[in-house]
Amino acid sequence: MAINCSSFAFLLVSLLFLGVSTNRASGTVFTLLNTCPYTVWPGTLTGNGPSLLGEGSLTLTPGSTIQVNPPAGWSGRFWARTGCNFDTTGAGTCSTGDCGGLECVGGGAPPVSLVEFTLNGAGGQDFYDVSLVDGYNVGIGVKPTGSGTGNCEYAGCVADLNGSCPPELQITNDGGVVVACKSACAAFNSPEYCCTGDHGSPQTCTPTQYSEMFKNACPTAYSYAYDDASSTCTCTGSDYLITFCPSVV
Repeated sequence: MAINCSSFAFLLVSLLFLGVSTNRASGTVFTLLNTCPYTVWPGTLTGNGPSLLGEGSLTLTPGSTIQVNPPAGWSGRFWARTGCNFDTTGAGTCSTGDCGGLECVGGGAPPVSLVEFTLNGAGGQDFYDVSLVDGYNVGIGVKPTGSGTGNCEYAGCVADLNGSCPPELQITNDGGVVVACKSACAAFNSPEYCCTGDHGSPQTCTPTQYSEMFKNACPTAYSYAYDDASSTCTCTGSDYLITFCPSVV
């Protein structure tokens, strides 16, 4: 479930074949919690329906939470935007994770840390992961809560990768502070890092020094496109806590 175009499209096609209805509310509740020492602006991209986040739920001050109830069979992603400035019309930009305005009109601009979900997928299971395939901007984690059944494991990235980001991957603000860490694909745009061309399969696209750096720091997160075995989690009948800047698993 790494977030490249082909895998995200595959998830949506899978939902169609499964006959999943998305016009009724699911029992699932997403709780978004900001434990960063600064305000974040949650972003979301929905693959099969309306956006989950309206104008009143798009700013999270330190320590605050919001809850959203997705429709049945929902699939999409969440991320944190940082360093945002919006006017009264909702126009503006963010230093990281920008998505075209206060209410997102697209996905978060890389580099950005992602939580990805497909609810009520194959076998009635929820599939979820944390992905650093598009790079990293803030720590992020997802934890099943309540009475879910199955493996229901924690997925996330607690480490501060901005502090250890190699110079060739760094994104800095006007003050020279590292605010995000690019993926090697974004930095170098070559097949061995992007898993394209002759490297477009699990057999030919293998870990690199950069993906291994991400994986060593965040073992339960996707580090490159074919990092499925140790990064995709499943649970059934659970609610989920999504934390920005988690301090512990």
